[in-house]
Amino acid sequence: MQQQNLVFLGLGTNLGDRQQQLQDAVNALGRILTVDAISHIYETDPWGDVDQPDFLNICLAGTTALTPQELLRAIKLIEHDLGRRATRRWGPRVIDIDILFYSNVIIDTPDLQIPHPHIAERAFVLVPLADIAPNLIHPQTNQATEALLRHVDRAAARRIAGQLTIPEPPTEAAVPCENAKAENEPYQHDCEPSLT
Repeated sequence: MQQQNLVFLGLGTNLGDRQQQLQDAVNALGRILTVDAISHIYETDPWGDVDQPDFLNICLAGTTALTPQELLRAIKLIEHDLGRRATRRWGPRVIDIDILFYSNVIIDTPDLQIPHPHIAERAFVLVPLADIAPNLIHPQTNQATEALLRHVDRAAARRIAGQLTIPEPPTEAAVPCENAKAENEPYQHDCEPSLT
């Protein structure tokens, strides 16, 4: 049996039926990892680029046997399948899925940074993360989520009614496509061509 790694993901959307977009993303993620917990849903002001609609944000915890790089590739494919297309930096999006933490792994490459570099600055990450992992220790700052949350404005994330449904665990683990290296897309669920 492959080793399972605990991961925390942050999801956000500010276009279309935002709550349904989040549920669709959670369902798609449920095909590649076991979703163990989902935060409440929060409405938040845009961050970075403020001239756009408000976001809905959640965090989820899950377990996966995928490597961080495989998980990132699968997430990019899910985002594309759900309608995300290139836009301006921090601009509006149908769906955005970020890897916040992957066990205690620290990665700093041009394509992937874990933990996510902006966690400590973002109420829209820390408030929902505290719902499901208040005592989670950031491997670089050695501070728990609740401690980090003291440095941001909690009121910037407004809890809304409703709760997302946790999908059933995947019936079989995501496995590499035979052509994964050639096409840079590692999952059998579609084995679609590279998005890059």
